[in-house]
Amino acid sequence: MRKLNSPYLLLLVLLLTSPTVSAQNVTLSNNLLYDAWLTPNMRLGVRLSPHWSMGITAGYRPWPTDDSKSKKWKHLLISPDLRYWTDSVDVRHFFGVNLIYSHYNVAEVKFPFGLYKSVRNERRQGDLGAVGVYYGYSWPLGRFWNVEALIGVAVGYTKYDRFECGHCGTRLGSESKLFAMPQAGISIVYNIPGRPAKRAVVPEEPVVIVPQPVVKPDSLPARQAVKEPEPPVVNKPSSRVEALLRDNPVLVHISQYKPYNRTRVLRKEKGALYVHFPLGKSEVQEYFRENGPTLERIVDVTRQMIADSTSSVKKIQIVGLASVEGGTAANEQLATSRALALQHYVQERLDVPDSLFDTVGGGEAWAEFRDQLNDVVKAADSDQAQQLQQAIDIIDNEEDPDAREQQLRRLNRGRTWQYIRQHILGEQRNSGYIRIYYDNIYINSNNQH
Repeated sequence: MRKLNSPYLLLLVLLLTSPTVSAQNVTLSNNLLYDAWLTPNMRLGVRLSPHWSMGITAGYRPWPTDDSKSKKWKHLLISPDLRYWTDSVDVRHFFGVNLIYSHYNVAEVKFPFGLYKSVRNERRQGDLGAVGVYYGYSWPLGRFWNVEALIGVAVGYTKYDRFECGHCGTRLGSESKLFAMPQAGISIVYNIPGRPAKRAVVPEEPVVIVPQPVVKPDSLPARQAVKEPEPPVVNKPSSRVEALLRDNPVLVHISQYKPYNRTRVLRKEKGALYVHFPLGKSEVQEYFRENGPTLERIVDVTRQMIADSTSSVKKIQIVGLASVEGGTAANEQLATSRALALQHYVQERLDVPDSLFDTVGGGEAWAEFRDQLNDVVKAADSDQAQQLQQAIDIIDNEEDPDAREQQLRRLNRGRTWQYIRQHILGEQRNSGYIRIYYDNIYINSNNQH
């Protein structure tokens, strides 16, 4: 076998040393179909952005090591690739392009579907290069594992030497040609270190206050005084933090934290920040609508709170939302992908551990949608208000969200739905509610000197 060409070795080094490679962005996968041909293989994948990833696949089969054996399919394969994910990296549909290089020595192998019949009766040794395209789908299996399937085609050019038999050295000549070949894979994927764990909401236990017995001063021994317990001392926030609290209502004391539930109308809670997304997308786009200043504000406030010695960030709550338009299952995943995309955006710029995030996929924002309709009803003229009130009645009386959407689409021969799409649904395509919860740092007075 020949040595690995230097351009591919350089690509592998660049991939492994890229600044985009972090513990949250790496996957390792093994193609089971390739394993079935007794070829050890591995793909290293790296997340570039919420929708893009790149990777490199290597496969190497050195058997049989005894050249006197006729039947052989010895080869080395290197294949870098680029993938676009329609929802989010490592979630559901993806499309890819790849480059393929292989050095091979093959003889007397019967490939399936009648492919490459010429190597059944002679040996061919050479190199090939190809460009391929493919489509795939990835099924998440918990935090750490995925199952991935892909199918595609590649076209390329190969140059090889022909030999009379699999074990002899009689050379028949050299040839080159263009070719097309299928691509397929069923892979097991391992995510490093895994997706954010779902955090269960644990109800707070009631605080039971046990009254202490009152000790009368005259019952104490002589000259013994009653010593009052000293309360803890609370550091006064620095002037910088006081200015942050005054100018950024997104900062809220941890005592006001509430877990998210889907009946909660987030748009009426003052001070929350929103990051908007185009229809059907989950990639954070800094230049879409007013996202740039909002993202800068989130990162800047969090950075200052982390750096301050008198206060600390206790929790960053993110609720991802999708509009009510489209299939429920797809929107559930889209909402989760949007929330995770915003979490990753913050973590790519600040060293914030997963444990500080309360990241939730809120699914289709029906509570927000109904509240928006109600506000429009109050401000609309009588005819428009009556039609929108009918939409509210459908939401209140139909439990199935897909059936509810279909009824809304048919209302007033589609005219009401057209108004809803133009004036309301655009505001729901966002990453949702974003709050930063803080706490003051307490110092026990008994430890002060």
